[in-house]
Amino acid sequence: MLLQQELDQLSAGLAQQVPAQVLAAFGRAIQEMKVSGMEQNSLRVGDSAPRFSLPAADGKTVTLSGLLAQGPVVLNFYRGLWCPYCNLELAALQKSLATIEGLNATLVAVSPQTPEASAATASKLGLSFKVLVDQGNKLAREFGLVFTLSESLRPIYAAIGIDLPAANGDNSFMLPMPATYIIARDGAIAYAFVDADYTHRMEPNDMCAVLERLKSA
Repeated sequence: MLLQQELDQLSAGLAQQVPAQVLAAFGRAIQEMKVSGMEQNSLRVGDSAPRFSLPAADGKTVTLSGLLAQGPVVLNFYRGLWCPYCNLELAALQKSLATIEGLNATLVAVSPQTPEASAATASKLGLSFKVLVDQGNKLAREFGLVFTLSESLRPIYAAIGIDLPAANGDNSFMLPMPATYIIARDGAIAYAFVDADYTHRMEPNDMCAVLERLKSA
């Protein structure tokens, strides 16, 4: 099954469980982001990827230059363990990890979660790729992905058990738009999947197709 089919099934299931007014509020927020222009203002194909040095959930430091020395990099921005859509995506990436690595690429996932929450993500989902900690959304901001959760949504998140200040270790309520970037060995962005609708994610098969092209170039 394609990842998007799994995500659509998740949406259908939530529609049966979540109050209509809550779903409507989430829908309005997505539409507001769509018209904000954030997608268009994020980094795109041909741009140079910002160099970074971030701690991983296991405490080790990961640098983009170190990753690129081994080959292309698949850089995935996700919101957090509290997001069921992110969890489906990360699980799908884990299933495709052998194929991605077979194409000489390295996969890393990035979120603003605390080191503890990031480690919990890797453990709960059984991830064997690096989960990086971008506290304060510093790297996500360089990619043009950061937004502040509206005040109207904050009590809704709290009511359904999502404690963003605890997950991210601050009171900013800032999150990244979920996105996937494929970075070529020269540091240029070879592919960018950025969608303000968090229910849409890049298919792992499409990532592998891009990596195939980079490998044969």
